Amino acid sequence: MNNPEIFKSQIRDVVFGKGVKIVEPVNLYECIIGDNCFIGPFTEIQKGVVIGNNCKIQSHSFICELVTIGDNCFISHGVMFVNDTFSTGGPAGGDKNLWRPTVIGSFVSIGTNATLLPVRICDYVVIGAGAVVTKDINEPGIYAGNPARLLRRLRGGE
Repeated sequence: MNNPEIFKSQIRDVVFGKGVKIVEPVNLYECIIGDNCFIGPFTEIQKGVVIGNNCKIQSHSFICELVTIGDNCFISHGVMFVNDTFSTGGPAGGDKNLWRPTVIGSFVSIGTNATLLPVRICDYVVIGAGAVVTKDINEPGIYAGNPARLLRRLRGGE
């Protein structure tokens, strides 16, 4: 009988702002989480991720390396971030040179089960539930679908 190598979820080497609330179990390591953030259970936030102030990250979300999230953002349940574009036809594996960053602006709301490939999203954007964001979003608005498309423009601050 073989014994597996078991890793436990953990909170390790995280820089926390003031007033952060976390519901365990979570796996957070080598990341930065701003002031007054909420992190729901069954969430993983990986090395090098930066989350701004006043953000809410709901349960079952996965935020991989090379993701930056601005202030006042809402990441709903089950949101997945991807940093590997399979540019060689398969997974990059340990070759982090093939990974790409994702930058989320401020006042961005991302709906349940959305998937974000490596993209840049401007401020004041709503991403609908189940959307797949494959391209940069440079205009405030509401986006949904697979691939995500602009449904309605928003003026900044709405």
